[in-house]
Amino acid sequence: MEKCEQLRGLLQGDVFLLMLVLGSFLFGIWLYRKLKFPLLQPLLISVAIIIPFLKLADIDYETFYEQTRFLNFMLGPSVVALGYVLYEQLEHIKGNVLSILTSVFVGCVVAIVSVLAVAKLCGADRVLMSSLAPKSVTTPIAINIAQSTGGVPELAVAFVVLCGIFGGLVGPLILRKLKIKSSVAKGLAMGSAAHALGTSRALEMGAIEGAISGLAIGIMGVMTALLVPFVERFLL
Repeated sequence: MEKCEQLRGLLQGDVFLLMLVLGSFLFGIWLYRKLKFPLLQPLLISVAIIIPFLKLADIDYETFYEQTRFLNFMLGPSVVALGYVLYEQLEHIKGNVLSILTSVFVGCVVAIVSVLAVAKLCGADRVLMSSLAPKSVTTPIAINIAQSTGGVPELAVAFVVLCGIFGGLVGPLILRKLKIKSSVAKGLAMGSAAHALGTSRALEMGAIEGAISGLAIGIMGVMTALLVPFVERFLL
């Protein structure tokens, strides 16, 4: 009995759970690069490994979240780190500032209004709609927006992940079908629609796409934080 308790304590420890998350994600990256199958996204592989393990080990979400809080903290710096990639591509921003800001603003308005309108037509309550509104921004910003507007942060994170996975999967296909050639346009579309996961796909397209996508994440985050309360006032 004592050994079982020791094993349970080990499995619930921060070191083991951090290694579980990192290990499953690295395995997902290896599998994706080896098979090159779009649905085998590293994030999906990680979820498919971690959730069954937590269920089998009887580890609740609160414990998991608390023990892996370091990774949540690193989400912010990881987004800021994209600034270095952006710095290397500054020449593609000069002269395009107005068009970049306009594009992201339009994308932001469409992202918020469309999801709130559809949710309202489907009979969603205010809490669910407030959780859906920040779906197109990166996780740390989405959590803060959801908390400030009465949404559920955990739901907001789930919607952000689903939005990112979907955008990462279908975004490149849509851009090819529409015959979008501009690297700047591709980066803006991926970053605005699918935040960090979209940016990871944009980096696969090229350095310019990845850098501009990183810029779009930041601008989209600021604009969404400013627009969500305003839009919700009229739609909710």
